Amino acid sequence: MARIPMTGGFQIMPEGEQVLKITKAEYDEDFGKAIFTLANAKGQTCQERFSLLNQDNSPNEKALGAFSFFAKTAMNDFDLVDVDPVELVGRYIRAEVIHNKVPSNQDPTKMKTFVNLGSKSPADGFEGAPAAPKSAGLDLNALLGG
Repeated sequence: MARIPMTGGFQIMPEGEQVLKITKAEYDEDFGKAIFTLANAKGQTCQERFSLLNQDNSPNEKALGAFSFFAKTAMNDFDLVDVDPVELVGRYIRAEVIHNKVPSNQDPTKMKTFVNLGSKSPADGFEGAPAAPKSAGLDLNALLGG
């Protein structure tokens, strides 16, 4: 019988300064929504979301400013004029991870914890931190004799 590997389960990214890698970028141009998935060296993830348009489809200047700083920091290019969100995938940033606890909408007696990113600065990689856990999938090198 085949064995199925277990995961450690969901763990919220801990607070504090961390290097994060942008692993996924989604952008809905019609609604001005940009969502970035970031992972730390342990593989824990969070999302950074930007609503770049107001409800009347006018530019959301505060969100555009926050996104511009996020993108310029990730690209380590503060003269950047524009960027395709997918260009940020694979880039690193150093950020202060902050927990924001609020009452749950479903059960006000319970609290939900949201991860927010505070101060950000450029980063080149995980800087000697342990690598993200490997997938329990097939080892292509072993299959190909590599």
